[in-house]
Amino acid sequence: MDPITNPYAPGAGQRPPELAGRDEQLRTFDVVLERIARGRSERSIVLTGLRGVGKTVLLNALRSSAVRAHWGTGKLEARPDQRLRRPLAAAAHQAVRELGHPRGGEVDQVLGIVKSFALREAPAAAKLRDRWQPGIDVPAVTGRADSGDIEIDLVELFTDIGGLAADVGKGVAFFIDEMQDLDPEDVSALCAACHEISQSGLPVIVVGAGLPHLPAVLSASKSYSERLFRYSRIDRLPREAADQALVGPAAEEECEFTAEALDEMYAITAGYPYFIQAYGKVVWDVAPSSPVTAQDIRVAAPEAESELAVGFFGSRYERATPAEREYLRAMADAALLNPIATEGSPSGSADSDGPSAAAYGMVGEREAVPTSAVAEVLGRKPQSLSPARDALIKKGLIYSGERGLIAFTVPHFGRYLRTNALAG
Repeated sequence: MDPITNPYAPGAGQRPPELAGRDEQLRTFDVVLERIARGRSERSIVLTGLRGVGKTVLLNALRSSAVRAHWGTGKLEARPDQRLRRPLAAAAHQAVRELGHPRGGEVDQVLGIVKSFALREAPAAAKLRDRWQPGIDVPAVTGRADSGDIEIDLVELFTDIGGLAADVGKGVAFFIDEMQDLDPEDVSALCAACHEISQSGLPVIVVGAGLPHLPAVLSASKSYSERLFRYSRIDRLPREAADQALVGPAAEEECEFTAEALDEMYAITAGYPYFIQAYGKVVWDVAPSSPVTAQDIRVAAPEAESELAVGFFGSRYERATPAEREYLRAMADAALLNPIATEGSPSGSADSDGPSAAAYGMVGEREAVPTSAVAEVLGRKPQSLSPARDALIKKGLIYSGERGLIAFTVPHFGRYLRTNALAG
C-alpha cells in the first residue's frame, strides 16, 4: 500500500489513532466548559497515565475544545530544569490575546501585569542583556504579580486574567504537559492559585497531564489538592477502541483489516495507543494489499519492534547512567519473580486459535515491584540503591505510586530490557 498516504504516520489524518476511545474525557471537558460559562464553579483537571497512552494528544484535543468555545488558551510543557514563571507568562500572553477583546484599557492593564510577572524571572540586579523580554508591547504594571514570591504572584495573575475573561463572558484554560516535572515550589503556587480561583468563581482552569504519580506530587505540596482537581486516569484502550484506532484511519484510505489481523495487533500492542500507531505505520508500509492479514502483522512486527527499540525505548535507556541501567535491568528481572498475569492482559490464550499475550512476553510481568525485590536481584541493601532509584524517578523513567513499590513509566520497558540484556 502507498506509504505516502500512510494514515498511521505522525500527523496523518484528521484524528490520530491515539485519540480513539477518549470520547468520555472529551464529553466531560465540554460539560466543564459549559458549567463555567454559566458561572458555576468547577475543578481543574489532571490527566495521568504511563507514557504512550496518548495524554499529550488528548491534552491538545481538550485545548481545541476550549478554542471552539471561544476561550483563551495557553499551553506549556514543564521541564525539570526550568521554573514555571517564564513558560506560564508566555501561555498567559497567548490566552489573553485569544480572548479577542479589543486592545486598550483593561486588556493592556492585564498584559502589563503578565509582563511584570514575566520580568521577575531575572534577579532585580540582573543586567538588561540578561533579562528575558516577553515580547509584550505594553509597559509593565508595577505592584501586581511582581513580588518575587511565585505563590503570591500566580494568585494575582490568575485573578486578574480571570476578571478580564469574566468581563467578556469567556474563560481561560492553561494546559500543562509533563506536570510532574514542575519545581515543588511551583506546584505549591499552582495549587494555591487554583484554590483561590475556585473560591472566587472566576473562569480560569488548569488542565494538567503527567505520569501516574502526579496526584501524589500534588498532594505532597498541598493537603487540599485532592479537592482542587478532577483526576482522570488515561490507560490503554479497550479492545473495541483499539480496533477502531486501526480500522477508522484505514477505512479513509479504502483499506480493511481481517478479524485475525486485529486479534494479532491487539496481542502485540496490548491496546497502548503509541504502539498501535507504531505497528500500524509499519504494517501499512509492508502489507501488499487490502485486507491486511495476520501474516502481514507478523511480517511487519520485527521492523516495528526495531524502530521502537531505538526511538521509544532506546532513547530513554540512553539517558541512564551505568548504575541506573543496572537498577532498570534488575527491575525487569524482579518483575518476573512469582509470575502472574498482568491485570487487563490482552485477550487470547495458548489454547485458542488466535495469538496469545504470552507469545509476545506480556503475561507474567508485574506492573510494580517492591524495591526490596530489586535489591535482592542485585544482592545489595535497598538503602545503597536509593541514589540510582531517585535519579531514575527524576528522569521520568520510573515512578513510585505507593511506598516501597516501583514501576516503569514506559509500557513494556521490562520486556525491552530483557530482550536487550547485553545493552550498555
